Amino acid sequence: MSPDATPCESLAEFSGRICYMSFGDNQSPRTNADYIANLIDQGHESVLEHVSWTFLLTGVSRAFTHQLVRHRPGFSYSQLSQQYHDEADADFVRPYGLERYPTALQSWSKAMEAAKAAYAAIAGALEAQNQSLDTELSKKEQSRAIRSAARSVLPNATETKIVVTANARALRHFLFLRGAILGDFEMRAVSALIYRMLHSEAPSFVADFKIGILSDGLAVVEKV
Repeated sequence: MSPDATPCESLAEFSGRICYMSFGDNQSPRTNADYIANLIDQGHESVLEHVSWTFLLTGVSRAFTHQLVRHRPGFSYSQLSQQYHDEADADFVRPYGLERYPTALQSWSKAMEAAKAAYAAIAGALEAQNQSLDTELSKKEQSRAIRSAARSVLPNATETKIVVTANARALRHFLFLRGAILGDFEMRAVSALIYRMLHSEAPSFVADFKIGILSDGLAVVEKV
């Protein structure tokens, strides 16, 4: 095992070597980076599934998370619930670069303000009505029903928070599919964060990827 390997990289190598008990005299002289590179080149990435990360994404939009949660194998999610969390003071994630187009930005801003006002009006009206009715719903379920109705007017731009747990193999697949979608600025920004996290803690896991900055000022993550 290479002394300069990170804990994440060492775990992946150990997992691979245990399959053949290739330790000691039976161990090849290659470095950890070479060992991991060979596994990836041969398509034997199952050992990378033993290494996982848990991280919190904030300041992202519901539009982004609708795409993110389509990645199922190797991923687990826990997201802010709009049924339990009052969104009366919700923030909205402005599309990247929209400030360069004043007419579009004005229309977007008005739509966000209207959505927030509608949310408050719907919630307020339903709360007032429920207080005057002898309902069969418990207080908890009344609150759920009210917020479910009110949230229906909230846009994809509504800011959310999500805890993600994913293994290295799944994250590599995510970067391959999502890191270089030029028209999806938010996805590219998050892909760059994930790449940098992996590169910092297990650089050999993403040695076959590269990151660059395009003329729009955002990063792009590509398979080499």
